[in-house]
Amino acid sequence: MLPGVHRAILGGTFDPPHLAHLVAGEAAYRQLGVDVVSFIPAGSPWQKQGREVTDARHRLVMTRLATGGVPYFETDDREVTRDGPTYTFDTLQTFPADEQITLILGADAAAGIRSWHRAEEVLARCRVAVAPRPGTDRRAVEEAVGSRLDWLDVPDLDISGTALRRRVAEGASIRFLVPESVYRYVTTYRLYREDR
Repeated sequence: MLPGVHRAILGGTFDPPHLAHLVAGEAAYRQLGVDVVSFIPAGSPWQKQGREVTDARHRLVMTRLATGGVPYFETDDREVTRDGPTYTFDTLQTFPADEQITLILGADAAAGIRSWHRAEEVLARCRVAVAPRPGTDRRAVEEAVGSRLDWLDVPDLDISGTALRRRVAEGASIRFLVPESVYRYVTTYRLYREDR
């Protein structure tokens, strides 16, 4: 990567990666003029403690499958290969200082950004691009993020990893809610099934 690039980062558990993730990445690329969108699966996500998270190796492979073939998308394994809880602040420190970074968040996550580890330093390092979410007050997001906020124009896709895992556990299909390659991977490895 050349120095001084404008990078958008979309982090998360990607359990599994789904179409709303890809749409948010595409919106950031098209609307903000970024050079690359880095999808970063969390290794040990501190905010998900208390719920079982699928093994990071599966989530990394699924993310690679989801982003494959898009020249301005990349899957980055730096959190998966790091020991201990993964904090956004620590991840941001691993990028070159001359890179311009935009963090892509859903509105619900953006509204809670002040609860993050070293939140002020996160906000000082990057802009925040926010995908609106039903039920999340825009004013609450604007108050939490401040002036370094860009709203993304994205269609309302009510898809969540929680809902997808539940559908699979109940025997329902998630085909066409995730990329076909991810659907085949989930099916092959019988992920999210209670009889696994």
